[in-house]
Amino acid sequence: MRLVDDWRAVLRRAWSIRLALLAALLSGLEVLLPFLDGAIAIPHGVFAALAGLTSAAAFYARLVAQKGLSDADQ
Repeated sequence: MRLVDDWRAVLRRAWSIRLALLAALLSGLEVLLPFLDGAIAIPHGVFAALAGLTSAAAFYARLVAQKGLSDADQ
């Protein structure tokens, strides 16, 4: 495995990374929801569905060239 030359910039600015982190956060919230014991009236599966949609958006963002991150922009 070989990292891209500007991997630090990709970590800071790529939307695919940001969306993947958001999906991970939403998945964690779905796991924590039962421990709140009804304190928050959110149906089960809402955070999982949002995490799935966010993961799909991250997949799409990974395929789209982002200004300032692709070789064509430099």
